[in-house]
Amino acid sequence: FFFAPDFTHNMTAFVSLFGEELASGTETVQTAEVLDGKVVGIYFSAHWCPPCRGFTPKLAEWYTQSYQAKGMEIVFVSSDRGEEAFNDYFAEMPWKALPFADRERKEALSTKFKVQGIPTFVILGTDGSIITKDGRSAVTADPKGEDFPWKPKPFHELIGDAFVGQGKAPLDQSAVEGKVLGLYFSAHWCPPCRGFTPKLAEWYKAVKETLPDFEIVFASSDRDEGSFDEYFAEMPWIALPYADRKRKEALSTLCGVEGIPTLAIIDKDGRIITTNGRGIPEMDPEGKQFPWYPKPIKDLAHEQDGVDDCPSLVVLMDGADQETRDAITAALEPIAKEYQEKAKASGVWPAEGGNWWLEKRLGQCYKMAVTGSYKTAGAALMASRSRWNRTARNDGAGRPLLPLNHIPRPPSGMARFVSDRLRPRDPALGQRPGMTKPTRRSPDGRARGSPRSPPLP
Repeated sequence: FFFAPDFTHNMTAFVSLFGEELASGTETVQTAEVLDGKVVGIYFSAHWCPPCRGFTPKLAEWYTQSYQAKGMEIVFVSSDRGEEAFNDYFAEMPWKALPFADRERKEALSTKFKVQGIPTFVILGTDGSIITKDGRSAVTADPKGEDFPWKPKPFHELIGDAFVGQGKAPLDQSAVEGKVLGLYFSAHWCPPCRGFTPKLAEWYKAVKETLPDFEIVFASSDRDEGSFDEYFAEMPWIALPYADRKRKEALSTLCGVEGIPTLAIIDKDGRIITTNGRGIPEMDPEGKQFPWYPKPIKDLAHEQDGVDDCPSLVVLMDGADQETRDAITAALEPIAKEYQEKAKASGVWPAEGGNWWLEKRLGQCYKMAVTGSYKTAGAALMASRSRWNRTARNDGAGRPLLPLNHIPRPPSGMARFVSDRLRPRDPALGQRPGMTKPTRRSPDGRARGSPRSPPLP
């Protein structure tokens, strides 16, 4: 499979995100006019949510007293259960809102910014680029907006210039300068960490000689310095000084650490390659794929993480003959590289982190491709969280069915096949412009006369 991230960041991005008009009190205003030149905060919230009701008055106070004058506008994106509740809640707010009726756009925004719960406050720059997805923490720590617009410090500034080596020997910046770094967030009290650390240490020792430009830095979540000393004594790499809790927390925030153990890989330019490096020792035991940039095409059998973070094309073809598999891969490779290069140029990489339910269902799809009716032809599905959320049909337990499409024959038609499915939907039509309903085909490519491809049983 491969990712096709959204790399649009410019003024028109605000219109693309919110539509032509926003709600302002009981009136509507033009999105392009009210957001032009503004730092924009997207506030995901709902009246039924107690933490939201606690945070909203504070945000409103900070906005009116400080943020608005500094050049910020806020757009409320409602998770209320009805328009009446939305109207009552929005009446308490001094900013703009996405029209409640535009549920599809609300769903798209939640998906784009990977909203896991509310309240969530995402802050965008004047060009539409993401400043931080954890705006709630940023504004809570800075009610007066002294650090507005809360742009995170660059990695090379956060990593600092003081480290400790074995025996707690002091080290300077030369220990990390010009190297790809693995930030290892871990703690001795964490059972999964204690299970993973010996494996990581064994792999590190095996590849370090051939990878002189690679270093691991331990960022401890131990509860006291004694535990840190005991745990670090088992490790062959370097560490952040335990006393520098502020630096550890800043790096944890930068890497979006939500649990431990986490191994984040950072390139020489300070850009995050992946925050899911735990699988690297098993996937690349000899370090031959260093520095582990995302591949244009991934093997679903081994790598499922991140498949639901942005639109992804998944081709189920493991049961096909080798000639067919090679032809499909060759057709997909240049398409995948094109999307990857565009994403790289704009600084956007799909986050490495998955959704347990989707991964399970994709695993079922994978097995079906090997043993089921699609094993000779191959089938494709578009994987993205928003697609599952919009799917009306389900398996009886509220879980969406995953629709499959037979890939084109010959694979040379893959470029059109992919572009059609990645083209933005026309909300008024409920489909992508220029698309017609696909013809259902049998595994050998023959048309069956049905306008729809069969869903996964």
